[in-house]
Amino acid sequence: MEKAYLVLADGRVFEGRRIGAAGDGVGELVFTTGVVGYLETLTDPSYAGQIILQTFPQIGNYGVIPADCAGKSFARGYVVRELCGAPSNFRSEYELDTFLKNEGVPGVCGVDTRELTRILREEGVMNAMICSAVPDDLSALRGYRVTLAVAETAQRSTSVHAAEGEARYHVTLIDCGTKGALVRNLQARGCTVTVVPHDTAAADILAAKPDGVVVSDGPGDPAENAFEIAQLAALIGTLPVCGIGLGHQLAALALGGRTVKLPYGHRGANQPVRLCGGARTYITAQNHGYAVVSESLADVGRALFVNANDGSCEGMDYPGLRCFTVQFHPDAKDMAFLLDRFAAMMGGAHNA
Repeated sequence: MEKAYLVLADGRVFEGRRIGAAGDGVGELVFTTGVVGYLETLTDPSYAGQIILQTFPQIGNYGVIPADCAGKSFARGYVVRELCGAPSNFRSEYELDTFLKNEGVPGVCGVDTRELTRILREEGVMNAMICSAVPDDLSALRGYRVTLAVAETAQRSTSVHAAEGEARYHVTLIDCGTKGALVRNLQARGCTVTVVPHDTAAADILAAKPDGVVVSDGPGDPAENAFEIAQLAALIGTLPVCGIGLGHQLAALALGGRTVKLPYGHRGANQPVRLCGGARTYITAQNHGYAVVSESLADVGRALFVNANDGSCEGMDYPGLRCFTVQFHPDAKDMAFLLDRFAAMMGGAHNA
C-alpha cells in the first residue's frame, strides 16, 4: 500500500497507508464513536466538508451494502486504524476501499486513532489534510472553513412522496441535507411528504397549505443560513413545525436564540440525552458540531432534552408556537414518539 500522511493544522504528522481515492483531501477533522454504521456515516450529508475519524479500531468488516447507504458521500476524507480487506456478510457486495474510491474519498489507515481522538477531545476539532507528501506551507490548511455546506448537499428540486396507506396529512419537508429515513418515517404516519429545497420562500410553502413543516438535518454552521432563518421566522407560529438536527438550530436562531460551536461535537449512535423534568435517558444517533443555547430562548421556549454527558441542549419546546425541535435523529424505534407527537400537533392536539 502507498504511504500516506495525516497532517494536522498545528503541524503534527501521522504516517499511515493510503486507502480510498487518490489525491489530497482537506477538511475539518472530527471523530465518530459508532461501533457499526460506517456506511450510514460516510453517506450522511452532515459530514460535508469534514474528514471522518472512526474511533472503533476495525472498519469495513461487513463490507458495502448499498441498501444501507443514505446516498452519495460528501466527506472530505476518512481515517481508520485498520481497514478490513476481507469482509464477511451475506449482504456485502464489495469492499469498503472500493466504495471510497468510487465516491472520490481519500483515506488513510494504520494511524493511531486513539491518540488522534485524545487530541480532538482535549484541543477541539481542527483542520487536517490527507496527502502523499507533507507540504512545507500549511497556511491553506489552517485557513480552511466549511462553507455553503447546505447548498452542496440539499436537493435542488421539489419531490412528492405518497403516504403509506391512508393519507392523513400533507407535510412540507425543507431539505437542508436530509436522509431518506426521515421521509419514510413520515410516510409511515400517513403523511404525504413534499420535499422542497432549502431556499424555498415561506410564502411559497404556505401557498401549498401543508398541515405542518419539518426542517431537516444538515451540515455546517447554522448561522450561515440567513435566508433559511428568515423564512422559518415567518413560518413558526402559523402552523406546526418540527426541526431536526440543523433544523433545531435554525429554528432557535429564527426565534432570536444563539448557537455555539462545541469543542468536538457529538457524533455517533450512542449519545445519551435526558428528558428534562423526567428520569429517562435515551441513547440517540447524532452528528453535529454546534449546539443551541437554551437560556437565550427563555422568553419563548424551554429545554426539552439535554445531553447527559456535557449538559448541552438537545431539544427545545415552544408550547405557544406549535413547535418543537430536537438535535438528534428521531429514526430509532424508541424515539418514534417524537414524530407521533408532530402528527398529533397536525391533527389538532396543539399542546401535544
